[in-house]
Amino acid sequence: MNTIVMKFGGTSVANIDRIKNVADIIKSKKKNSIKIVVVVSAMAGVTNDLCEKSKAISKNFSNEEYDVLLSSGEQVTSALLSGCLIDKGVKARSMLAWQIPIVTEGQHKNSRILSVNSKSIFKYLDEDYVVIVPGFQGISEQMKISTIGRGGSDASAVAVAKALNADRCEIFTDVEGIFTTNPQICNEAKKIEKISYDEILEMSSLGAKVMQSSSVQKAMMNNVEIFVKSTFSPEKSGTQILSDDKISYNKVITGVAYTNDDAKITLIGVKDKPGVASAIFKPLNDQNIIIDMIVQNISADSKKTDVTFTVKRDDMPKAKNIINELKKNIDYDDLLTDAKVSKVSIVGAGMITHPGVAYKMFDALSSKNINILVISTSEIRISVLVNDKNVELAVKTLHSVFELD
Repeated sequence: MNTIVMKFGGTSVANIDRIKNVADIIKSKKKNSIKIVVVVSAMAGVTNDLCEKSKAISKNFSNEEYDVLLSSGEQVTSALLSGCLIDKGVKARSMLAWQIPIVTEGQHKNSRILSVNSKSIFKYLDEDYVVIVPGFQGISEQMKISTIGRGGSDASAVAVAKALNADRCEIFTDVEGIFTTNPQICNEAKKIEKISYDEILEMSSLGAKVMQSSSVQKAMMNNVEIFVKSTFSPEKSGTQILSDDKISYNKVITGVAYTNDDAKITLIGVKDKPGVASAIFKPLNDQNIIIDMIVQNISADSKKTDVTFTVKRDDMPKAKNIINELKKNIDYDDLLTDAKVSKVSIVGAGMITHPGVAYKMFDALSSKNINILVISTSEIRISVLVNDKNVELAVKTLHSVFELD
């Protein structure tokens, strides 16, 4: 008998009517004698509301209590969906993370899943129950409620699918699958039928909002095949995420991604000597500031260098203060910042075997007078930093040039 894991995001369970719709989808699938585990998010807006309540209570709200507070959103959804299924004549049982248990490690607010006790879940599956599991949470080895980061319900679903050795993991959202780019800014965007783990991992980390990048990584490591589908048109096939050896690449580029929360920091005239890069980035790392794109330009006499890097826009003030403090130990001429920048990226495993992709990208942007500020690459991705005002034009131009329309 097949076992599947179905995950429903916040928009899918946003209100009572939508929860009833989700219950109908589950009931329809249950007719095929499939063992079903459902992972749910909090109802849309609930998590943000709980965050605001914590801020209203205290500017330094306890991290441990923050996890207890936020995890309640998914618990509410689990109970409501389970009760709805029972009302529709389907045997259902909600199981909270501590009851399974889903064991985590790491810091509060951003823990990682260590293990899932599949035996406790199979006990109810073998009795023909649909098991409802709240996503985004677990319990630490110290028996404290933990959460695994915003968007973590995807990671919960993948971890449960792995533990159960499920046949598939279906991620239900408010779109029909993964698109070549954001349809809201590019009307010509189209649904991708199949995409590799590597490609969606790049697109997720580059701003595509469909799946959490750590969830994709966990799926890739454990070879869990994922189907991204729409809650509002469940009959459609959606997008399948699987290993690249199961995909035939007929296009060089699979998709265009972008971010709109970047900031650029440049240290001008840094005295070039061994260890200077470490001295710059260590204190930023110590403050949990994530560094993305990095470019270093060395002067002709090799005595000075300019160091440019990007951080999340919200982190720029803190990063700037840290760099200013470094003036005591690092000799540099000036510090420049720019919070009006965005990253635009093309992603595609096909570029590994096709030369000239970078030239084609740069030439297309040049033809629209879009200036490139920073460039970074990987084997299947080219990213450029551009001015905020050029993002939409850049995305549409690249989408057309690489024949994704």
